[in-house]
Amino acid sequence: MSEAAAAGREGRGRHALAGGRAGEPNRPATAASLIHAKLRDDIISMRRAPGEPIVEKEIVEAYGVSRTPVREALLRLANEKLVDIFPQSGTFVAHIPLRALPEAIVIRTSLEETAARLAAGRASRSQVIGLHAVIEKMRESEVAGDREAFHQADERFHAAVAEMAGYPGIWAVVQQVKVQVDRYRRLTLPQEGRMLRVIEEHTAIARAIEARDPVAAAALMNGHLSTLITDIGDIKDLNPDYFVDAPAPARGA
Repeated sequence: MSEAAAAGREGRGRHALAGGRAGEPNRPATAASLIHAKLRDDIISMRRAPGEPIVEKEIVEAYGVSRTPVREALLRLANEKLVDIFPQSGTFVAHIPLRALPEAIVIRTSLEETAARLAAGRASRSQVIGLHAVIEKMRESEVAGDREAFHQADERFHAAVAEMAGYPGIWAVVQQVKVQVDRYRRLTLPQEGRMLRVIEEHTAIARAIEARDPVAAAALMNGHLSTLITDIGDIKDLNPDYFVDAPAPARGA
């Protein structure tokens, strides 16, 4: 079992009861949204590994709800291609679709390259200071070996650049596009020197923005994100059971 999967099981044990409790009023819509959000976070963070079964009964008992909101949440996740539902076999965390990754990365890179270029012309001094503070948090997380904190700080860095650009909606669109990419990115963090490289690249981007150099900021952001494509093959080879090249085959047919 990979480190990501092991961490996933531990994390799920800590957070399984984060939702509603038995005895509370049964509100299917609210419960479905809560369960969807929790499962979605578990899947994207790799706390639930690709191919892992999702047992309805366990979720029902953990949240103290009926099966209806659980099934509604699972259907939403299926529409997002985060779970595969097989009527005869059950529900499983979807594998990461290899074919979808390059396109999603290209779209994200294009949007964030634009954000970096605009940020270099518009960022205030306080925003730049805040950006460097986020990078410092990444350094602290790397030293502590806290990959989850590192990932969250990484997210804040990119969101901050979009905010500095004056178009926070760019980040909202990026978040929609990069769902599968985020699962893949979690698998890159254990690579030796990976987190340090990300910190160096973020620092260079922040300095270009601070220097009000839009050409350099855009180019550095492009280089930073484009490496995600070149690393796909290596990450797949290290985690072959987590990826799929084609649509999931039918189970229990």
